[in-house]
Order: sequence, then structure tokens, then C-alpha cells
Amino acid sequence: MQQRIAEFSAAINDRIDLLRQTNATLESIAQALFKSWFIDFDPVRAKTEGREPEGMDAATAALFPAEFEESVLGLIPKGWSVQPIGELAEAVGGSTPDTKNAAFWEPALHHWTSPKDLSGATAPVLLDTERKVSKAGLAKISSGLLPVSTLLMSSRAPIGYLSVTRIPVAINQGYIAMLPGGQLPPLYLYFWCQANMDAIKGRANGSTFMEISKKAFRPIPALLPPSKVVEQFVELAKVLFDRLTENERQAYSLANLRDALLPRLISGKLRLPEAQAQLEDALA
Repeated sequence: MQQRIAEFSAAINDRIDLLRQTNATLESIAQALFKSWFIDFDPVRAKTEGREPEGMDAATAALFPAEFEESVLGLIPKGWSVQPIGELAEAVGGSTPDTKNAAFWEPALHHWTSPKDLSGATAPVLLDTERKVSKAGLAKISSGLLPVSTLLMSSRAPIGYLSVTRIPVAINQGYIAMLPGGQLPPLYLYFWCQANMDAIKGRANGSTFMEISKKAFRPIPALLPPSKVVEQFVELAKVLFDRLTENERQAYSLANLRDALLPRLISGKLRLPEAQAQLEDALA
């Protein structure tokens, strides 16, 4: 029986591993597309050399110019611009309600995150948080409840954890959050932050630990492509991230199911066929 329980656990772990390997592939596809369009400028280089851009239809190719021009960031596609990141996306911070005041934490109603939630993250999306705040606790956080699809970047200890929220969430003081609705949407900003993390960390300071403030973050120069190019990228990346999110939800559910069933199986309180039936329901 112990062998059969071990096999049952291993089957769940294999499924979780497969989902997360798939997610790594999905993210790498989106990352490669971002690099091609917005770092290496492959479609523009192809046009300057008299070639058709690879891997895109004619309508998408038409969105890219056939020339470069000088900028503070070096050569960029003609007609694109460079602006401070703070003018292209709204960046906000958060805070921690008094942890000694139970009224700020009970009843636990609203998701509240610290960078600790991202320290062991297996996907670039936030589906849950370790702690929640009450209505009174939320009122103590000036940025309030941030909407779904906000990009979170840890701003200290360490700098650089990144996650796109899939739940409304309040944040602590260890984040810079970039909200939807700006000229550069959070999915674009996720890959922009990845590509520019050295520059972001280069603006940090601190005696106890390095931290980048919103004041230091906002002036960082960022490339602003035409809105139609950004929209086309986000349309493609969103398909990948939506699938990634569903995979991570399933992996999260499977891990919780495994952790709930194994103690009951080992203790004999649950029979293996019953556990297998619950697993099949979860995968359905």
C-alpha cells in the first residue's frame, strides 16, 4: 500500500512538473518575441536590408518602419520615441497596516502581498497571497486595492521579483506597482523590466539594503513604440499568459489536493480509489 501511495503522489508531482515546464516554455516564447521586436528590432532590420520580416503577416510587418534614428538609447526605429517610464505607466507603492492591531487583519477580506509571496513563485502571475487585510486595514493603504493585471516589481530585499496580478490585491512598501491603463501595459512592462533590470538596480541606493524608490524609478528612459505595435505584442503575449495562468491555477490546485490527501492516505482515513477519484475530478 505504501508503494501505491508513493506512486499516486509521484503521478501528481509529475503532472505539476509538466504544467510548470509548459509555463516556462510559454514565457520564453513571449520573451523571445519581445526581444525580437523591442530590443533587437528584427522586423526593422529586415526591412532596412530589403527583406520581409520573418514570422509575421503583412499587416503586422506594415506596423514597423524601414529606418532607424538616433536617440538617447542609441539607434531606435524611426518614429518611435523615448520617454521616462513614469510618464508611460502609473507607478505606485503600498504599506503595511499595524500588525499589532487585529482590526486591520480580521476579518481577512482583501488580498495583501509582500515580496515574500514572490520569493518561491513558480510562475510570473500572482494567484494568491499569504495574508489578507480587513476593510479597516485596506483603508490604511493609500494605493488601495490594485486591479487585476497590475505588474508588481519588488523594490527591495531583493529588487527585481516580477509578477502580473490575477487577483485584486493591496501591496506593502516593498513593491513598485505599475497599473493598467498607461501607454505601456503591464504585460509589455513585465518584459521591459526584465530586459532593463540592471538599469533599474543601478538606480537603487541604501545603507541597510539596496532599494529603488518610485522617485528614482520614474525617470528611467524607456522606449515607446507606436500604440498599434504595443497592442499587437500584447495581443500575442496575452494568449500565452492566459494559458500560463490556467496551467498555474491547475498546478496550484493539484499541489493543494496532494497536500490534503496524502496525510489521510497515510493514516488510513482515506482509501486510494477515493483519492484517485478526487484527482480525476480535479483534472476534469
